[in-house]
Amino acid sequence: MSRQYNIAVLGATGMVGETILSILHERHFPMGKVYALASSRSAGEEVPFGRQALMVEDAAHFDFSQVDLAFFSAGSEASLHYVPLATAAGCFVIDNTSAYRYEKDVPLIVPEVNLHRLGDCQKRRIVANPNCSTIQMVVALKPLYDAVGITRINVATYQSVSGAGGRAAAELAKQTMDLLNGLGESKTEVFSKQIAFNVLPHIDTFQDNGYTKEEMKMVWETRKILEDETIGVNPTTVRVPVFYGHSEAVHLETRDIITSEGVKDLLRHAPGVCLIEDAEDYPTAITHASGQDPVYVGRIRTDLSHPNGMNLWIVADNIRKGAALNSVQIAEGLVAQGII
Repeated sequence: MSRQYNIAVLGATGMVGETILSILHERHFPMGKVYALASSRSAGEEVPFGRQALMVEDAAHFDFSQVDLAFFSAGSEASLHYVPLATAAGCFVIDNTSAYRYEKDVPLIVPEVNLHRLGDCQKRRIVANPNCSTIQMVVALKPLYDAVGITRINVATYQSVSGAGGRAAAELAKQTMDLLNGLGESKTEVFSKQIAFNVLPHIDTFQDNGYTKEEMKMVWETRKILEDETIGVNPTTVRVPVFYGHSEAVHLETRDIITSEGVKDLLRHAPGVCLIEDAEDYPTAITHASGQDPVYVGRIRTDLSHPNGMNLWIVADNIRKGAALNSVQIAEGLVAQGII
């Protein structure tokens, strides 16, 4: 009988935590005991796990020495507090927040791209899961980077409200219902401006350089994952009134010239990618990505204004591949490489 691993999921009552539990069950991860953790406010609730339900425990009183592996998706503040406790107890941690992504001795992993760096986690026992918008972009771009090089990336994202959590999705739903029922504008609490029927070029906090932190995450993380500090990344991240699924308009400048057909050849069998080849079809968050695992790529076009330019449209489910699935794939890599 193969080894089974005791698992903890911190943030088990949130969108990502619940999806991690679901995917662990779907993919038959070799699990022994599974613990659902959250704050004291949620302790005593139940979360689904296959055909069973798990009782949520208060993370503040949990003994991490009981588990081999913990998934953290409760926010950076919680990770900064609990990750050192978990790793000191001998537990490996896959962290879904930005708390440890930019530390040199913590690998930032997208399994289709840089699983060879996973062993770098053995000293600190931490693996960082990248930002959702970065994950789907680098899955699609890695085959091109390897084949012809990438010197510059211009990207505009169209990110769903679920990326900001359950309260954000509820705010979009309420604002939409209020407006459609003639009740006027409802309160804006999660977002800085009305999100229903609107587009907000503002995700996370503004930085001193005028970019938002979400935009800078795409710069820092793309360079770290591809191990290339010379890549130019010029992002604009936008929140749109969509519940699930992030979309990205990506313009590349490559080192070597490649045709659109050459790009399709590279992506046709690329790991984690589903290519939409029909020139008059394209992936969308609702019709393709929502609830699905692949990164969908379509609208591949040679740039009309630059000899080394290429345009792609990239779509993925931000809760699955952008967070939960990527985390479980990392865990599968830890097992396959004998790290845990």
